[in-house]
Amino acid sequence: MSDYTIRREEAADYAAIENLVREAFWNVYQPGCSEHYILHCFRGAADFVPELDLVMEKGGEIFGQIMYVRAEIELDGGGKIPIMTFGPMSIAKKFQRQGYGLKLLIESMERAKKMGVGALAITGNIDFYGKAGFVIAKSRNIFYADEPEADYFLIKELAPDFLNGVTGIFHTPEGYFVEAAAVDEFDKKFPAKQKLKLPSQIF
Repeated sequence: MSDYTIRREEAADYAAIENLVREAFWNVYQPGCSEHYILHCFRGAADFVPELDLVMEKGGEIFGQIMYVRAEIELDGGGKIPIMTFGPMSIAKKFQRQGYGLKLLIESMERAKKMGVGALAITGNIDFYGKAGFVIAKSRNIFYADEPEADYFLIKELAPDFLNGVTGIFHTPEGYFVEAAAVDEFDKKFPAKQKLKLPSQIF
């Protein structure tokens, strides 16, 4: 599977990538989705990481993307330590379940490590992210502010022993919280799609 390239997103890619994200997430976690709008808003935010705003392409077609955001662990003893989180991460549906998502994730983590990032936190499925070395964060005494006992809150050290002796709370960066009305207005720029309420959704 070497028939692809991974590079930084460019301004000329924005519309295509937002549509890719929208198609990948539509009706997955909620009726419709907000991930494409979250990406759109984060590009201008101070905690957005342009160096880790990546796309995956083959034959001139962009079929994958990932973005990173600066975050913090609020320490139990006071103070904070900087880490990063990431997402949305998307793979076009016709390329899913072929290993591309894991390849993109691993490459992006290698780039983050070279930038000196000590650890990454993410909410997600341990069955997937465990393949990239993530563990359930509470096992390392790092807890998700919204649900401290969550098994879906995961963490990975990029720097050896970075989290040794660390206990604390992770708060989702504010940019991930968007108003539904703003999402609906932004969504008017895209082809109409039906929002469906499905049993598998979590929101």
